[in-house]
Amino acid sequence: MNTMNKNPELPAHFKPLFDYPLRDTSICLGHDGYYYMTGTTGFPDWWAVTGDIQIWKSADLQEWTPIITEPRKRTVVWNIDRDGTWEKEITLRDGAPFRPLWAPEIHYLKGTYWLTYCIPRLGSGLLRSVSGRAEGPYVDHISMKSPISPYIDASLFQDDDGSVYYLCDNGKIARMTEDMTALAEELRLLSPSNAEHVGFEGTFLFKTQGRYYLAGAEFVDGDYHCLVASSDHLYGPYGDRYLVIPHGGHNMFFRDRDGQWWSTFFGNNANAPFRERPGILKVEFDDELRIRPKEENLIDSLQTK
Repeated sequence: MNTMNKNPELPAHFKPLFDYPLRDTSICLGHDGYYYMTGTTGFPDWWAVTGDIQIWKSADLQEWTPIITEPRKRTVVWNIDRDGTWEKEITLRDGAPFRPLWAPEIHYLKGTYWLTYCIPRLGSGLLRSVSGRAEGPYVDHISMKSPISPYIDASLFQDDDGSVYYLCDNGKIARMTEDMTALAEELRLLSPSNAEHVGFEGTFLFKTQGRYYLAGAEFVDGDYHCLVASSDHLYGPYGDRYLVIPHGGHNMFFRDRDGQWWSTFFGNNANAPFRERPGILKVEFDDELRIRPKEENLIDSLQTK
């Protein structure tokens, strides 16, 4: 019996975690038991010129605080103009300056924290915390002269054997070298069986219950949704893509300390329950191992956790 709801719904009374402009929300569980969050910041200039990567910290997924607050010294973990090299170039779009920093993701791999990020038109990069802590300091792990790829929306995935893969754009993937300083192979596109790509941007990959889940962001009838396809093998073939998180385009999935899976959320347009604010919701897997939002109320589940 297939228990998958063909029209998944968001939890009732779905609200942001806190009131701060943020897009492309990314969360990971750290080595110290805390949760760390980042995402696209810089409102209202995130379509023009920005340069900061900020990180927040939480012990319970409810209360979040900035990880660095040193007025007059440092309030973000990384900044293009202070720390960057190839990222500093400012081009013009429609006659206006254009160099936003988009979609940073935070990952804990190989005993430290990593930040992927992208600069549209220039490419994407990878930062490594040299301290092993989420607050950094972070250094360019790939090259001081060039991006890791020319594409946007970079992400990382570590498989069961320890191999790390770089993902970007609309589902492109390549294995990285063991030291993660370069790609060990050419990028290839992972495609679902019923479409050219799982999403045109915002790609993310995770594995659970022996299956690989490839997520992407796509506009469907004017709304920015999260779609997912899955496979028994990393490079596919992947099955049909299907809508998982309504209005949840460019999200990612993470596991909490108890093993519960969650999706992040930010809300791209007016049809979403809230817009450009960080959010999370529990997800579950049906009897066909497809993902869907949990029906329980999000706020109640957090308060009783």
